Amino acid sequence: MDITKKNLLILHLTVFVWGFTGVLGKLISIDAVPMVWYRVMIAAATLLAWFLITKKNIKISKKQFIQFFLTGGAVAIHWIFFFHAIKVSTVSVTLVCLSSFTLFTAILEPLIKKQPIQLGDILIGLLIILGIYMIFKFEGQYTLGIIFGLLAAVASSLFSTINSTLVQKSEPSIISFYELVGAFFWITLYRLYDGSLLNTGFNLSAQNWFYLALLGTLCTSVAYVAGVAVMRTLSAFRVALITNLEPVYGIVLAFIFFQSKEQMTGGFYIGATIILASIFLYPIYKKRKNQL
Repeated sequence: MDITKKNLLILHLTVFVWGFTGVLGKLISIDAVPMVWYRVMIAAATLLAWFLITKKNIKISKKQFIQFFLTGGAVAIHWIFFFHAIKVSTVSVTLVCLSSFTLFTAILEPLIKKQPIQLGDILIGLLIILGIYMIFKFEGQYTLGIIFGLLAAVASSLFSTINSTLVQKSEPSIISFYELVGAFFWITLYRLYDGSLLNTGFNLSAQNWFYLALLGTLCTSVAYVAGVAVMRTLSAFRVALITNLEPVYGIVLAFIFFQSKEQMTGGFYIGATIILASIFLYPIYKKRKNQL
């Protein structure tokens, strides 16, 4: 197997693992805030161990530390909203709403980077809005989950846009590590404020610890390192297309694990198809636009 095919396989497996996070979020029986707290703690510790084993220099400037540390707050909010959406609705609803990340990125990126909004971005955005409307209309019982899923998408587009600038000067793995440390710090402050950290501490069932270990290691630090590594030989276009399979993998896995609990109305699947088609069209549109 040549290097390109090998990296394509690794990327597909990585995206598949990312899709599994939604299933783990449903299986873990604790609330979203402590779940994310454990996740970032385990993931940061795993990355630190990997840095020590590989003897990687992770020194950064004070300015970079502040930037990464603050961005970690947006990462924490994204994951908390994401898992809370799963708790109050379904994995399928949450993943499809999270796919609207493309819409919010098309809006936020030009604002943050002071660039004009492209007509094509607006059209793709309108298609995604149509899909979201269909889901709201036919899955009204999951309104709270839809709202938190969309908020998770906003937070995701915010820190991803910021990271697209930060990555120009720092390695992605180092950025990720310090953002995870930042996320852990901000969530710890919140848990100290609401008393949940002192009340529960590390008192979890063996099953929850097992799922959290998978979430923090395989689905976060290991998948992240693998995802970054393959980007050295694969084009950004190919990576974008394959990454867009995450909600598809996640929905299929959720149906396998939870079956009837993940069955939706026909309107949901129409809306989901519109949104997923839009996010697959987006990188194609971007590639053709850049070739002009």
